[in-house]
Amino acid sequence: GFGARIVKQEVGNLLITDFDPLFIADIDARAHPAWPIAARVHDMLEGPLDHRFDGLYGLDVLEHIAPEDEPPFLSHIARSLKPFGTAIIGMPSLESQAHASPASKAGHVNCQSGQTLRRTLLGHFHTVFMFSMNDEVIHTGFMPMAHYLLAVCVGPKHGEGS
Repeated sequence: GFGARIVKQEVGNLLITDFDPLFIADIDARAHPAWPIAARVHDMLEGPLDHRFDGLYGLDVLEHIAPEDEPPFLSHIARSLKPFGTAIIGMPSLESQAHASPASKAGHVNCQSGQTLRRTLLGHFHTVFMFSMNDEVIHTGFMPMAHYLLAVCVGPKHGEGS
């Protein structure tokens, strides 16, 4: 549910999913009538959502997905979107890991460089716009110096290699 209340201000309906029931229980426990947000258990590695959405976002998720699980995970994300759907994917850059703590490195099993992430996402989306982030500034600057990467992915490739 990272950033859910901010996102909810701009969208009609918001569904949060996680494979861990404890996270969903926490979101439900913090529910507030002013911020109606649905939450349910779903493992994106097992399959796409049962409904296609206009958009989705996954910040600080992909770096925790094992490289061998990445293709089905991204395929299921793409298949959870409508034909002109948009996905926003964010992760710490591979280059940033030189400065990460040992605990952070242990959980970050799939950090990528900007070019690798773009190439990977183009296997599942028709268009991928890459952005870099340092501190709180988002820019289109030199990706190898970025601490964080943001990809805006448009037009899922349903059944076209995804």
